[in-house]
Amino acid sequence: MSQVKLILSEDVPKLGHAGEVVTVKPGYARNFLLPQGLAIHATAGRIQELDHHQRLIEERVNKERGDKERERDRIQNVTLEVSAQVGEEGKLFGSVTVMQIAEMLAEKGIEVDRRRIDLNHPIKETGEHKVPIRLHRDVTAEIKLTVTAANQPPPSPGLDLQDEDELAGGQDEGSEGGREDESSDDAEVPATEE
Repeated sequence: MSQVKLILSEDVPKLGHAGEVVTVKPGYARNFLLPQGLAIHATAGRIQELDHHQRLIEERVNKERGDKERERDRIQNVTLEVSAQVGEEGKLFGSVTVMQIAEMLAEKGIEVDRRRIDLNHPIKETGEHKVPIRLHRDVTAEIKLTVTAANQPPPSPGLDLQDEDELAGGQDEGSEGGREDESSDDAEVPATEE
């Protein structure tokens, strides 16, 4: 299968940095890289011009890096809080995903492409988590995400769940003693009336 040589005009994740000459499949070049303006065809003349373009690209990358560093300073001060339903041991029913994090940042006035949020796996536990956001190839911001349990009733003071079960079990045994016939008769009456 033939390959196509391109010069990247912007950084492309998992492919290369701006100004590099890369070899890709023709469909990837034709359908994605060229229409998006991420690359140009690497002809003999363009490869010779690459040195000049390299300086222009380097200047643009340095300017972008400066902008992204200022953005990083602004983002790193952000703390996000999420309330989620939890089961036993602090495990979430579901997870906190990249989409939810991007939406919460947008609510705070920070627009971040969800593909820039580097979660290796969805967050499935309560607690504090650090979420890296790749703003530039050399600039990464880290935000704090606090996941808390939602709608958990506070435990009764002085009683454990085990004590409540024993207490309820003790009342049932005492109420059944001597009244077994009456309670069974009462239970049957509503069933026959319906």
